[in-house]
Amino acid sequence: MNHSETKKKAPASRLIPEPRSAFINQCQRCGTCCQKGGPALHKEDAPLIEQGAILTKNLFTLRKGEMAVDNVRGYAAPLEAEIIKIKGQGRSWACCFYDPIAHTCGIYDARPVECRVLACWNTADIERMYAKDRLKRQDLLGTISGLWEVVQAHEQRCAYRDIEKLAARLKEGAHADARAELNEMVAYDRHLRSLTVEKSGIDPAMLDFLFGRPLSETLPGYSFLQPPPVRPL
Repeated sequence: MNHSETKKKAPASRLIPEPRSAFINQCQRCGTCCQKGGPALHKEDAPLIEQGAILTKNLFTLRKGEMAVDNVRGYAAPLEAEIIKIKGQGRSWACCFYDPIAHTCGIYDARPVECRVLACWNTADIERMYAKDRLKRQDLLGTISGLWEVVQAHEQRCAYRDIEKLAARLKEGAHADARAELNEMVAYDRHLRSLTVEKSGIDPAMLDFLFGRPLSETLPGYSFLQPPPVRPL
């Protein structure tokens, strides 16, 4: 999707549900919030990861420039900065820590700040803070020599700003060259993920946190290919 299309209205928020009744003034434990997507993390949440209450394999990164639905503004647009979120359950957006049978949270006592602030009957507090002081990968990985350099190299080689430029070239008719560069980018992304697991022995489930979602999944979100579901913030 090009920047001229970013203001197109998207479906209603996937994070902030509509209250079921004007008389609700406390949590009903209905699970609607949890089923609409895991929270984005803020710097205040860093101790939850550092102390192991939330593992990095339970996180994924939406990278700068990636298309995502802004839950408050209600439309899809390229992200101005990266966002770290808690993963969903398989193909579902429901937070991976939510138990839909018991309607309980597996990390309730160590839940992120967005979960603590969100009140479906009055969303003013979360609207004020949801885009402020968001946690970044550098906050967690910046002091880990070697690994952080690999993440930076990936970010430079697979930047979404470059994907936008290639998309523009495709529209101008430079199909062969632009598609070749896109294919090289996807191949690099795939190879680096495989190499990182092989050389470091890390859990493959951590890759979506380290490098964001694979380009093979996100590139179809652009107008020059067929669109997949756009991730909510």
